[in-house]
Amino acid sequence: MRILAVGIATLDIINRVSHYPQEDQEVRALDQRRVRGGNACNTLVVLSQRGHDCGWAGVLADEPDSQPILDDLRAHHVDLTPCIHHAGGKVPTSYVILSTDTGSRTIVHHRDLPEYPAAALARVDLGSYDWVHFEGRNVEQLGAMLQQARAAGVRCSLEVEKPRPGIEDLFGLPDLLLFSRIYARHRGFGRADEFLAEAAPAGVEAYCAWGEEGAWLRDADGDVRHCPAFAPPRIIDTLGAGDVFNAGVIDARLRGHDAGQALSHGCRLAGRKCGQQGFAGLDGELK
Repeated sequence: MRILAVGIATLDIINRVSHYPQEDQEVRALDQRRVRGGNACNTLVVLSQRGHDCGWAGVLADEPDSQPILDDLRAHHVDLTPCIHHAGGKVPTSYVILSTDTGSRTIVHHRDLPEYPAAALARVDLGSYDWVHFEGRNVEQLGAMLQQARAAGVRCSLEVEKPRPGIEDLFGLPDLLLFSRIYARHRGFGRADEFLAEAAPAGVEAYCAWGEEGAWLRDADGDVRHCPAFAPPRIIDTLGAGDVFNAGVIDARLRGHDAGQALSHGCRLAGRKCGQQGFAGLDGELK
């Protein structure tokens, strides 16, 4: 299946420490990695491993720090044709503190690059794709892009990770919504099932991942279901686990599995990812 994702790619500078430092404390990193990151690109890398033909629509800065991003996406056979290049600006950079003690990650993000515009997506043949996945950002342009996908008759999903003004107005446009715990808590909910029952629009398939508690689904008929987390023997790296969950849901739905199976598949993949460093080795059969 052909999948296009619209979002950003980042350079992640990951410092692994024994424990999260206190304020004004100096700690020594156990190791440091410079890797490609970004929600949509993480999802694409997993989907590519699972046999899909993937493309990325985003903005690339014409500067040296783009090279690790390009190298990684090309290594995973992600098509960069829909991208646009920007002569100025800096690659979005995430400075990550990864705690060995808990497996948690804390991120400081810097961005100095324009967002991908609807005009650029209009030049892409969306009808040649089986699925388009959108990061919930650039809300001013996002509505037009979701409408373009609908006009092309292609199924699409929207990841809603962070609260952004006006994004709620777009929830009726995609076929599938993927919510984060951060967003649900911002809306005042302490439970994913309550959030989905009250905040997700009727008739739209919606998922909400909730970390160690697993994830919830509200299907198009309004039924809410839960799948527990598939915790690995040891939590090693939770960075990008939500992006992996999203990939699992999309992968299952494209293969014709129902929403409940997609929920379980997303949880299994995310659990496998938490037990390893990075995104390699997330292929294999759908259980």
